[in-house]
Amino acid sequence: MRGRAGGIAAILVTSVLWGTTGTAATFAPGAGPLAIGAAALGIGGLLQAAIALPALRRAQQALRTHAGLVALGAVAVAIYPLAFYSSMRLGGVAIGTVVSLASAPLASGVLERVIERLPLSRWWKLAALLGILGSGLLCLARAGDSAVSAPATAASIGLGLVAGTTYALYSWVVHRLMGHEVGRAASMGAVFGVGGALLMPVLLLTGAPLLHSAQAFTAAAYTALVPMFLGYFLFGLGLARVRPSTATTLTLTEPAVAAVLAVLVVGERLSGLGWTGLTVIGVALVVLALAPANVETDPGALRLRGGGTGADRADDARSRADRNSADRNSGALPSDVLPGAMPSDGHGPAPESTHVDSSTGPTEVITRRP
Repeated sequence: MRGRAGGIAAILVTSVLWGTTGTAATFAPGAGPLAIGAAALGIGGLLQAAIALPALRRAQQALRTHAGLVALGAVAVAIYPLAFYSSMRLGGVAIGTVVSLASAPLASGVLERVIERLPLSRWWKLAALLGILGSGLLCLARAGDSAVSAPATAASIGLGLVAGTTYALYSWVVHRLMGHEVGRAASMGAVFGVGGALLMPVLLLTGAPLLHSAQAFTAAAYTALVPMFLGYFLFGLGLARVRPSTATTLTLTEPAVAAVLAVLVVGERLSGLGWTGLTVIGVALVVLALAPANVETDPGALRLRGGGTGADRADDARSRADRNSADRNSGALPSDVLPGAMPSDGHGPAPESTHVDSSTGPTEVITRRP
């Protein structure tokens, strides 16, 4: 799986797997959302660490250097499933999943704005307004349902926002670790391994109902092994090749999968106002998918941000070389070169200087006009 296209494919498969988690959780009705969440990402996280042990040993010095970053990501990993499954239990699979996943790319854009100083585009702001409007319509729809309490609906949406924020946060942390020359496997293994360990006490306290029936145990085992373990393995492959805001936007396939399964398998029903709210959120997701979350402030700088190490970067380099070869054959500029960066031959602008900016990690190359 090579280059950006491979990363996009990995994340899209991940989002389909994740879309089945809410429906799977309904097959363990006797278990609370904390038990399901702790089992799913707790066990899945420890398995991520187990398969990454060789990489973790090699990267232990780098992980110690960035221990604070690892701790931040691990706490986010531990909070995410508890908030996510609680949101679905209170508001239903469709609403809990849509709010959680719709808020994730918005939170990711805010993180990049606050931490990396990347200004937010007008498209992102439009998507944020649409997301708020859609969530408000969902609240009104659920409030009009006599079988559902308004406080439960409000709590579901609030927990969905917490889930979306923590999801964006640990995605950003993993991508950041890769930018600090910590390999993909070590980054995922460290963040999810520590996060999984943090969830073990919750599983011990709440997980007994998962053992009361074969159906509940199977549901918990499925969520831990398929959407969480396999899904996050593929998600790590994708994060090594695309930015966190792009990754969280790509996973917006999950709400569609979850909503369809909630209606077809679980038997959930939404009023016309509820479907309108989901449609508005869907429009926000389309806006996020088609428009960048951030805009570049320095048009004279080309930043090539690398993720992963070794084979991952070699794959990306080969992918760029293949694109450049195709561009040369067609007479176009290589895709790695900005217009105006052609060597000076008396007919074009002066050549640009290129150097490695060590302040943001050895994988960032900045090209500036003299």
